[in-house]
Amino acid sequence: MEKLITKDMTIGDVIQKYPSSIEVLLAAGVHCVGCHVSYFETLEEGFKGHGMSDEEINTVITELNNAVKDDAASGEIISLTKKAADKLKEILQAEGKPNSGLRVDITPGGCEGNSYALELADAQGNDEAFEMHGVKVFVSKENIELVKGSKIDYVDALQDGGFRISNPNKQHCGCGKSFS
Repeated sequence: MEKLITKDMTIGDVIQKYPSSIEVLLAAGVHCVGCHVSYFETLEEGFKGHGMSDEEINTVITELNNAVKDDAASGEIISLTKKAADKLKEILQAEGKPNSGLRVDITPGGCEGNSYALELADAQGNDEAFEMHGVKVFVSKENIELVKGSKIDYVDALQDGGFRISNPNKQHCGCGKSFS
């Protein structure tokens, strides 16, 4: 298997590119996913700072690569992980909207100029609809270029959990919540 994640990558870059890595890092006891050092500290430095041996580091790197293989760029406009689709189905059922989907909008704001806005909705006239894993994702035609290549994942975490959009084509701010 090709290694998408290596120990010399920064924690912040890994999280930004592969949101599903957060759960593996948290399970390994590495809680610096939102820490200010995550954008200049490598995985190896972070793991060693948490007292991990070389063998433990290699094990976590393998677990990370196994977890993110579904996150690898697919060349599609937008994609949805199975985990995000399952959570979206659950939410749509609970809201009584089983035939609706997730609308991804771009709104002005945030430290980099644009932010994502997610809502449960039906298709609108200028929407492009994408169906994955049995659920729909809607993006307005004017926003297609801004989300091209993005992947939506769902992260279970006590802090800052929820749907995550990983957009490999855009520069993101330090917090990962806005882009330019």
